[in-house]
Amino acid sequence: MSSTQWAAISVILLLVGVSLGYFYAPHRTVTVTKTTAYGQSGATTVTVTKTKTVSPSSKGKKVRAAFIYVGPIGDIGWTYAHHKAKEMVDKKYDWLETTQVESVAPADAAGVMEQLISQGYDVIFTTSFDFMDPTLEEAQKHPDKIFWHCSGYKRAPNMGTYFAEFYQIYYLDGLMAGALTRSKKLGYVAAHLTPEVVRHINAYALGAKEVCPSCKVYVREIGAWYDPTKARQAAESLISQGVDVLAFTEDSPTVVQVAEEHFQRGERVLAFGHYSPMEKFGKDVCVSGQIVHWEVIYDDILSKIYSGAYNNTNLQDVDYWWKLKEGAVELGCNYNEPVNPKFIKDLKSVRVNETIQLPNGTIIKNPDVYTLVMARLAQMGAIWTGKKWRFVNDETFDPFTGPIYDSNGKLRVLPGQRIGHDELWSMQWWVDNVVGPSLGG
Repeated sequence: MSSTQWAAISVILLLVGVSLGYFYAPHRTVTVTKTTAYGQSGATTVTVTKTKTVSPSSKGKKVRAAFIYVGPIGDIGWTYAHHKAKEMVDKKYDWLETTQVESVAPADAAGVMEQLISQGYDVIFTTSFDFMDPTLEEAQKHPDKIFWHCSGYKRAPNMGTYFAEFYQIYYLDGLMAGALTRSKKLGYVAAHLTPEVVRHINAYALGAKEVCPSCKVYVREIGAWYDPTKARQAAESLISQGVDVLAFTEDSPTVVQVAEEHFQRGERVLAFGHYSPMEKFGKDVCVSGQIVHWEVIYDDILSKIYSGAYNNTNLQDVDYWWKLKEGAVELGCNYNEPVNPKFIKDLKSVRVNETIQLPNGTIIKNPDVYTLVMARLAQMGAIWTGKKWRFVNDETFDPFTGPIYDSNGKLRVLPGQRIGHDELWSMQWWVDNVVGPSLGG
């Protein structure tokens, strides 16, 4: 091993040690991230990070936190992941007490918040985009309480926002889908065509195009975050049109199960899991997928509330936008397994005509797709050692780097330009290899 490589490894280990120390030590700084777009529409968005020093108390009072879920805890998707994370953090700290209310309709969110506040909960987490406005209204109504809204963009002195972002992983899924498809038709079952889902579909399509330039991604919207029946119907419809690889945003393992059923009947249909480990629902077909680690974010937020670093007056500009490099998301359809071993050989049999430079300076020419996936992970701050994950606070590559054309042939991202946070957050257009409903963006 060269001295350069040893130096790179030393830096990585140092960064890991620093990050672990930060994670478990009492926090005496608050990092506030604000994203500001400079220039005209379409110009590069620059992220400005401000750090200020506070003097939190050495030991705070007991924190009572309540979580409001849009779906059932047993959905195996979005709500299941939030609840599992909540339970993990609750068990970790004796100063923390939590509760939850599941399957809350947006129209009922304000009333549920009022009820929880009357029961003495002083920190409220609302975990659906549709809860944004009710959460802001309650925050303004109860300035002595602390509120956190997941996936939104409205904040107040006592209301912060947070999100664990998947687009980088969807891009990696796309790389693998492009290598494994035989029909060159990829399918996507979408709950709703919100900007979040649109950027995920686009990232998936960009990955597929990098490996398979003639591949298309066909989109079906079902109009529900959790509806196994509609998810099944959409998956079957896509398969009937020749799609042989499926990805999705719907809070159940239905799409993976449908693919497994076809496989058992002798039809090769593959799938990628979503939100939770889903390999057990499709051991023969689940290639990889995205797994969320909300506990990383909840631990950081609640620890800072307990220490006094976060309070009801300093959350106006606090917005978590955590991705691979923060460890908030993980590639795989099983923990600590980025790719189902069943598919590694097939991925290694497909090569791409590219030159990749790793963060440590290593050059890889014409990699196979498995190696490409591992290289891209490293370029986005997540290094798989073969046994565990290591994270580096750096992103030398981003999937949304131009040139990128939309489905109407318009150049949306200039050569070498990276799309910034704000444009990703509001995305309402398809990249040129997506076949989906009109977005009007």
